[in-house]
Amino acid sequence: MERPFTPEDVRVLGALMEKEMTTPEYYPMTPNALKAACNQKTNRHPVTDYSEEEIVNILDGLRRRTLVRIVSGPGMRTIKYEHRLRDLFFLSQPEAALLTVMMLRGPQTAGELRARSDRMATFEDIGEVESVLSDLSASERQPHPLVARLPLAPGRKEPRYAHLLFGEAPEDIADPVAAESRGGRVTDLEERVTRLEAELAGLREAFDRFREQF
Repeated sequence: MERPFTPEDVRVLGALMEKEMTTPEYYPMTPNALKAACNQKTNRHPVTDYSEEEIVNILDGLRRRTLVRIVSGPGMRTIKYEHRLRDLFFLSQPEAALLTVMMLRGPQTAGELRARSDRMATFEDIGEVESVLSDLSASERQPHPLVARLPLAPGRKEPRYAHLLFGEAPEDIADPVAAESRGGRVTDLEERVTRLEAELAGLREAFDRFREQF
């Protein structure tokens, strides 16, 4: 596979792909508009806070890899950018929609992907989503597989799917549900330890008072 993408690359490309499909009247995009799209507080995980300068630097790196290009034309007063991922990866509309949602929100189940991609593509049922995900993860996919099915996480009934633009399945990317569950368990354990320590200290104090009586 070609050099892996950084999280910043993925966020910028994902935002470009999303806006191309959901608000084509505002696409291609200026760096300022792209900054707002990348830093949205909704439909993003994790939430970012890129500056316009950072966005321009990311775009420059993507341009050198021919993944984005500058668009110019009559009446354009500012520089605008468009992505080339669909051409380079031979993506159909349904494939682009599912990949975009994974790029912007991380690993998700087929049901979550179907619900969150409804503005970009229509899927009749979960089976159709899974069929497209299978195409994206096929070993013979050119230039390489773009999606992987992750092992079933503890506490989950359905597998999640993740993009492979980081070079491999992002197992280090936290499952928000699992992370919340783990965090809750850790907090419970900490509280139990604190209570036990307090109880032990009380018992020691009571024992010392009892011993002083003899």
